[in-house]
Order: sequence, then C-alpha cells, then structure tokens
Amino acid sequence: MTTLNPTVEQAQALIDFKRYEQARTLLSQHLAEDPGDLAAWIEIGNCHLKMEQPEQALEAADEALRLAPEDFFALILRARAMTRGPNGSWREVEPVLREAVRVDPEHWYGYTMLADAVSRMALLRYVQATGVNDLRNHDLGHVMREASDLVMEALRLGPEEVYAHEVALQIANWSSNVTLADQLERAILRLDPTHAEALTAQTHRAANAPGVKAARAADFYATGLAAAPDSTGMQRGLDQATYRMLRGVRWLALLCVAFAGTGMDLFAVEGKVQRELPLPLGQRLWYLVVATAIWLVGALLRYRRRRAGVQLNVRSLIHRRRWPRIVLAQAAWAMLCALLIAEVPWTDRLLPQVLFWAGLAPTFATIWFDRKKTR
Repeated sequence: MTTLNPTVEQAQALIDFKRYEQARTLLSQHLAEDPGDLAAWIEIGNCHLKMEQPEQALEAADEALRLAPEDFFALILRARAMTRGPNGSWREVEPVLREAVRVDPEHWYGYTMLADAVSRMALLRYVQATGVNDLRNHDLGHVMREASDLVMEALRLGPEEVYAHEVALQIANWSSNVTLADQLERAILRLDPTHAEALTAQTHRAANAPGVKAARAADFYATGLAAAPDSTGMQRGLDQATYRMLRGVRWLALLCVAFAGTGMDLFAVEGKVQRELPLPLGQRLWYLVVATAIWLVGALLRYRRRRAGVQLNVRSLIHRRRWPRIVLAQAAWAMLCALLIAEVPWTDRLLPQVLFWAGLAPTFATIWFDRKKTR
C-alpha cells in the first residue's frame, strides 16, 4: 500500500476535511472500475465508520480481507466495524485483533485495540464470576494483568499516541491505580491540552483536594471549561462549586443577625446589665457600617476576584436552579430581620427576639437539609 491511486489519495483528503459523503461517492465510482484496489476498500470502510454505518464498513473489510487475508489495516477495519452498532461485540473482535498483532507486531494500534478488548472482556468475566455490580472496592490489578502488558507495549511503540494513553488510563482506573491514572492524565494533556476526559479528571482532582475552598474550586472548573467547553462533568462540578459559594452567603446573613442580637442585648445574661432601649442613633448606624464591611469582604470582593466564567455561572445557576434562589431568598430574609432588629428604635425586646429567631431558625434548619446538594 505504498503507492496509492490518485483517486484514493483524493478521497483521503476529503475524509481529513470530514467530507465523508463526497469521499464515499468518489471511492464507490473508483471501485466500480477497479474492484481489486485494496486501499480503496479500506478507505471506503473508514468512510462508513465515520458516517456511523458499521454494517457497510464490515462489508468493505470483508472485501479487503478477501483480496489480502493478512493485511493489517484490513484486519483493524474489520475489528473497528465489529465493535460499532447495536450488535457490536468485543468478545468476537478479540481473535481478529490477535491476528492483526501477529501480522504486524511493530504497530502500536493493534496492541492498543487488543488491550482495550482484553480489558473489557476480563472485566466482564470477573463480574459474571463474582456477581458484583459495584467494583469500586475491588482490586482488579490481577484481572487486568494481560491488558496492562499489552497496553505498555502499545505505549512503547507509540509513545505520542493519545489513543494508547486513553486505553492505558482506562485500565489504570479499572485497576484502581490512582497514581498511574494521574500520570497518564498528565501525559494525555501534554499531547492534547483540550482532551475532555483527562482535563475533567485533573480538574476534579485539583478542585477536591484537601483544603480547597468552594471559590477556588469554581475557578479550577471555570479554567477547565475554557479549554473543554463541552465537558458535562466539569459543568456539573462548576455548578456544585458555585452552589457551595452561594450557600456561604447565608452564613454572612446569619452572622449579621447574631451581631444585631448581640448589639441589642436581646437575651439576658446573669451578672450582666442589659443595654437601655431604645439604642442611640449612633449605635444603630454603626451596625450598618459593620454589616456593610461583612458583606463587602465576605461576598462582593470575593465574587469580584473570581474568573469571568464563575461570575457568569453564578447568574446562570440562579436562573436555572431552584435551590440557589431559595438560598438567596433565605439570606435576604435573614438580613431583613437583622436590619429590623438593629435599626428600629425598639423600646421592648419581645418583638426583636421574635425577629431574631425568625431570621435564624428557618435558615439553620435548611442548611443541613440542602448540604447533600453540594455533593
């Protein structure tokens, strides 16, 4: 296959530009004139795969193998076609891939796809033998031993190939080898900085590291989404981190309620004389200064320091989800109670005490209830 027919070369160029229909038409016309062109059969099979037509791709692979039963690329085409579609089977594809590796033992792709097939079948056999569905606490290193050896050979032959690293990462994850998985994710991102799966995993790892606060986690996810905007995993992570940030707003409101109650000496303490009511105007105005400082430092400046993606997601999340709106409503209600307690010149403590508990109790009751929504 060193010298290609000009028509086949033209079709390859069309495939590179994702003009699959034109390439297929061109190859069909060429094969009608020259049905013995092996490269044309392989390329039209690749066209069918790109167009999600595995049955036609399998037919093209069979024609190519009829012309050259031991052609590596024809075997790979057949293997790829067999794994696609509703009737795809990794069990049946394994012998084809072993034959491909035998035909060309120096090609990385054969080892990679064989490692993929072997790992999937090993996992399936393990599940069938043990009857377990949740494999998170199972050590599958011994189950993946052959697949690991195959993919290491693939990485040796194709150290710059993303697919080989992807299969190695899949096997490492199934084997619960966190250290190796982290190394492979970093290697994938060096080869492809926009790789969605590796970027999502690395971002999730950084955002959930010990000591990382919600705001910092939101920045991590926003940075990741800038590189892989279609990643649903990172969007979900950004939503969770943003919601955790919004939950923090309630604590600021509760702090203001507590400060207002303390300023008025709402509850008698043994051995301490309560302040006379009404409080002086200067003291009531001083409360506004303190409350403004709490919100300025705790919310506004914190929000302004976030990435633009986080700021946009805060507004988006409030419009998309109900609980963020509930959180903000609770914070507003608590602040209203705090302001009424602190700014109205009360002459009696009964009504301010009612406002204190009205601002405090409902918010505290739901803080525990909606904690699971941050997970």
